[in-house]
Amino acid sequence: MIEVVGSRLTARIYDPFLWLGERLGMQSRRRRLLSTANGRVLEIGAGTGLNLSHYPAIDELVLAEPSEPMAQRLETRRSKLGRSAQIVAAPAEELPFEDGSFDTVVSTLVLCTVLDSERALAEVRRVLRPGGRLLFCEHVRSDSPRLARWQDRFADTWAGIADGCRCNRETLATISSQLEIVTIERANWRGMPHLGHPLVIGEAVHPAPTTSGGRSAS
Repeated sequence: MIEVVGSRLTARIYDPFLWLGERLGMQSRRRRLLSTANGRVLEIGAGTGLNLSHYPAIDELVLAEPSEPMAQRLETRRSKLGRSAQIVAAPAEELPFEDGSFDTVVSTLVLCTVLDSERALAEVRRVLRPGGRLLFCEHVRSDSPRLARWQDRFADTWAGIADGCRCNRETLATISSQLEIVTIERANWRGMPHLGHPLVIGEAVHPAPTTSGGRSAS
């Protein structure tokens, strides 16, 4: 059983805390990233629904959010936008969906906070169909040794302030252990504390099964 991190206070201050960062680039990153979502789409850790207005026309949208206070705000935003979506109370580490049931999984600023990122990515791989894609935008451990040292030094303090967020996770390596990364962009999360500046944005694919001859199975 996975313990759910998330309080009413966190849900209340989440959007105001991200406000400046959204306007200094994160909002446009969400829009670009989600523009290629297609088919049946699952968003893990959907939070208060900051991605909702950026989805294109898709077959079906499922929003997984384990925190009840966050899910309440997510439903309010979904209703205001008139967006058709199913909200499911589930952590990323325990997704209540059949194997291979989604064409796209979306993860934005989520894998820093889940209690077990390896388990979460294994679940993402499981629910993606072969050839399905993970679209991700995550803040990660810095490539700069100096900033990485600061992230390590203040990781526990930051996690206590930011409701469990681990600023020094090597999330890209965890993604690549489960999926094949096909595009990657590095950026800075402007408008946020320096510990959370390093970003990775990209797409990873669930490799299609191969036959003994090495060709993709049809």
